[in-house]
Amino acid sequence: MVCNAGLRNVIVRVGNLSDSRSAGERNFEGPGWKFDPRLGVRCHPKPRKFRAILKMMVDSGAVAEAGAAANVLPEKDHVQDGDYVSGGWISKDGKLSCGYSSFRGKRATMEDFYDVKSSKIDGQTINLFGIFDGHGGSRAAEYLKQHLFENLMKHPQFMTDTKLAISETYQKTDSDFLDAESNTLRDDGSTASTAVLVGNHLYVANVGDSRTVVSKAGKAIPLSDDHKPNRSDERKRIENAGGVVMWAGTWRVAGVLAMSRAFGNRLLKQFVVAEPEIQEQEVNDELELLILASDGLWDVVPNEDAVSLARMEEEPEAAARKLTETAFARGSADNITCIVVRFHHDKMNVDSPSPSAADQN
Repeated sequence: MVCNAGLRNVIVRVGNLSDSRSAGERNFEGPGWKFDPRLGVRCHPKPRKFRAILKMMVDSGAVAEAGAAANVLPEKDHVQDGDYVSGGWISKDGKLSCGYSSFRGKRATMEDFYDVKSSKIDGQTINLFGIFDGHGGSRAAEYLKQHLFENLMKHPQFMTDTKLAISETYQKTDSDFLDAESNTLRDDGSTASTAVLVGNHLYVANVGDSRTVVSKAGKAIPLSDDHKPNRSDERKRIENAGGVVMWAGTWRVAGVLAMSRAFGNRLLKQFVVAEPEIQEQEVNDELELLILASDGLWDVVPNEDAVSLARMEEEPEAAARKLTETAFARGSADNITCIVVRFHHDKMNVDSPSPSAADQN
């Protein structure tokens, strides 16, 4: 059975209508569509019929146009405590499809957030994917979802020096968050693992211990290196700044935080920075898929297993669900959130301009 809830993210929201539903949502009506009280959504029992309706929506332009940092996920599509959510999205040009899955798991509260955005600048398609894993509360992760990509798209050098723009935006957003929280007693923090696709050039930036991995010709290749306090270069940086790394069940900064870089964490900010490490990758025919996930996945699912499991599924939403379910079955004690992006090279090889020299600096 196929449910429209899983694809609400591809439906255009139309404002100023007497009917509060979007034009896209009203397509999910008529014979065959029935309300399922168990799921709380309208479902169609015939997947082929559903796919035909979805294709009609894409062909007719009902799927959201790429605009200035346009959200491609439902506005309120976030896991509330005790809930589970998954969904999928496909770009209008068919070059990318994406699936996401997020689950509170065994934790008492949900502190993971995720974001997917699409835009077009100077004729160049931009896609942005992010995983934000909060600690000490959810406020920092939620702030990143709301502001990080928006800030990045506004950076004056985003298209000419993308790496610089990402680095400066990460640190400026961290500073903005600390300013916004200056009158509170909270000390929330968050990781960020993001993938920014500019044409066929991929930039992966990381702060903390969320992780991004690609499948290249079937091989798992990490495009981020977890920021753990016992990483030799991180430990040296912290100690040079006057901090200390201690064992307290695991290696921690000042015996408190189990990661060496993060957004927020005001009390440890001198040592726990939000400066990202950035890796680049050309998107060629060997690059099959991209996996971004919080450590709730990576704690129990090695990179190679994640790629192998994701490659078994044709649809990225099914791959994301499988990864989340596998991590939970293997005993993950954390929130679990992942995004799987599949590249469709038969589409990407058509009208895909090469990045400028400035993009590669």
